[in-house]
Amino acid sequence: MYVKEIKEVKDQLDLLKKDELVKDWELPYENLLTRLSAAIFFLDPSGDEQSSQAIWDALSGHDNFSYRLNEEKKLSSLKYRITFSKEEKEKNFKKELNETPQNA
Repeated sequence: MYVKEIKEVKDQLDLLKKDELVKDWELPYENLLTRLSAAIFFLDPSGDEQSSQAIWDALSGHDNFSYRLNEEKKLSSLKYRITFSKEEKEKNFKKELNETPQNA
């Protein structure tokens, strides 16, 4: 099924791969997706933290973009899980806050 917003993200990831910022990316169950907010992309950055930041900056233009480490490894073995859902963004933000050391 063709979903314009999903195609835009895929094209952007392909460009980031061509620019050697992304080593690999995946979109499981792509043929079942009807909207970007239901999509879960996975990716491996090519380089260091600086190149990862360039990836996040490039994708941040999409509504409700968020990312986190792919700890579950159920749908993909790639390092990061990328989503565009409001609920997932809130969940990732709360998780990030809980993992940030608090100053006493």
